Amino acid sequence: MGEIRPQPGILDIELYQGGKASVEGVSNVVKLSSNENPFGPSPAAQEAVRRVLHEMHRYPSTDHAALRAAIAEVHGLAFSRIVCGVGSDEIIHFLCQAYAGPGDEVVHTEHGFGMYKISARAAGATPVEVREKERVTDVDALLAACTERTKLVFIANPNNPTGTMIGLAEIERLAEGLPPQAILVLDGAYAEFVEGYDGGARLVDGRDNVVMTRTFSKLYGLGGMRVGWGYGPQEIIDVLNRIRGPFNLSIPALAAAEASIRDIDFVERCRSENTRLRTWLAEALMEHGVPSDTSCANFILARFADRDEAEACDLFLQREGLIVRRVAGYNLPAALRITVGDEASCRRVAHVIGRFKAGER
Repeated sequence: MGEIRPQPGILDIELYQGGKASVEGVSNVVKLSSNENPFGPSPAAQEAVRRVLHEMHRYPSTDHAALRAAIAEVHGLAFSRIVCGVGSDEIIHFLCQAYAGPGDEVVHTEHGFGMYKISARAAGATPVEVREKERVTDVDALLAACTERTKLVFIANPNNPTGTMIGLAEIERLAEGLPPQAILVLDGAYAEFVEGYDGGARLVDGRDNVVMTRTFSKLYGLGGMRVGWGYGPQEIIDVLNRIRGPFNLSIPALAAAEASIRDIDFVERCRSENTRLRTWLAEALMEHGVPSDTSCANFILARFADRDEAEACDLFLQREGLIVRRVAGYNLPAALRITVGDEASCRRVAHVIGRFKAGER
C-alpha cells in the first residue's frame, strides 16, 4: 500500500469476537453465548415497530426527543443530560474519541468489556489493564494505575463476563480518588438485572466526573436493534452530541426502545425469571462440581479446573447443540460464560454439564 497507512494504534486492535450462533453439523441449537433475553423483545416493542414500518423512507429524529423523554420519565433523570447511541458501544466510542488521544491512557479492569481497549486504541490512546481481586473490581488497584495521563476509567458494574459487582460506597471512593482530568465511566449494560440499582445515576447527578452508560440489548431484548444511551454532566453530553451522527438511530429502533422502557410489567417479569433461573442454574452447576461467583447479571461464569477442561466441556456442549461462550480473551481461559436462558435451556445445559463431569466425553 506504499504510504497509505491507518492511524497509529488501529493495527493493534484485535477484532471483536461475538458469541457463536451456530455449530457445523448440528441443527436446532440453543444459543447461550451472547447474554440475550430468552423471552425476546416486549410485545409492545414489536407492535411499535409494526406501526412505523411505513415510515422507513423518512429520516429519523435527530434529537431522539421521544426516547430521551421516556428514559428521563422512567428513571427520574434530567432529559437534557441523556445521549442516545447505536448500543452503549457507541457511547463508549464517543467518550474515547472526545476525551482520549495519543499520549493519553484509558484504564479498565482485566476482565472488562473488550470494547474499552478497542475504542481507546481507535482514538490513539493507550489502554491500561488493571488486575481484579478474585474476579471483582479492585478500586485500590484502579486508583494506583491512574496517572496524569489518565483520561477515562471504565468499569462495568455488574461486570461482564464475571457477573460480579461492587457497592455504591466503593464506586464513590473511586470517583472521589480520580485525578482531576479523568472521567469515570460506569458501564451499566447489566444494571437492570439488579433490583433497585440505578446504575450509578445518583452519583452522576452529584459529580462532574462520572458518566453512566446503559443499553436496550440485554434485559429489554433489543440486541438486534442496537440502542444504547448515556447519562452524564451537561458539559460532557454536549461534547458527545457534537460528534454523534445526526441520524445514528433508525425509526424502528427508536420506536422499539421507547415502547420497551415503558412496558414495566414485561421488564419486571423478565428480571424475576432471570433471578430465579440464575439461582437455580448456579446451584445445579455447583452440585456437579462447577463453581461460579454470585452473578448479578443474566449469565453464570462457570469455572473449571483448567483451560483444557473448559474447552473440552465447551466442545461437549456444542455436540449436544448448546452454544456457550469461551472467555479466554477476557483472561479467563478456565471458564465458560453461560447465558441464563429459559427454564428448558437451563435444565438442559445443567444436565449436559453433569454428564460431562461424570466422565462422558
